[in-house]
Amino acid sequence: MLVEVKIGALIMDPNTNTPIVVLKGVDSDTILPIWVGAYEANAIALEIEKIVPQRPMTHDLLRNFIVETGFRVTHITIMDLRDNTFYALIELVDEKGNITALDARPSDAIALALRMDSAIFVEQKVLDISATTKQSNTDFEDETIPATEDWPDLIG
Repeated sequence: MLVEVKIGALIMDPNTNTPIVVLKGVDSDTILPIWVGAYEANAIALEIEKIVPQRPMTHDLLRNFIVETGFRVTHITIMDLRDNTFYALIELVDEKGNITALDARPSDAIALALRMDSAIFVEQKVLDISATTKQSNTDFEDETIPATEDWPDLIG
């Protein structure tokens, strides 16, 4: 089963000083934290804030390539969690309706989904595994998630 999510917050892990994308369920109370690299967090933050760089960044280039070749991103799916590593798929469809799925890091898939205005899904099994696996001592249920206007301050 797929659960639709959106970006709930972009925060820093106080223990590792690593950015975390917090995904929140669209129609549920689901919360899924995903630790990402600084560059990927910056790419996500730039798109959330609709900041356009002077020259295309990597995710902008990928978006432009997809559009120019006649594809569109239908959605991305965080599909697996193994050994504390998340796995994602980007689903593309061409003008004839042919579907192609590309393996991707979740952070890259999320950055692209934001640029393509595509839905983001998480497989229920990933949520189940994540709920039983502690990646950090951070308790997201008790932590106040910053408002979106505070995100640029959180990305160093």
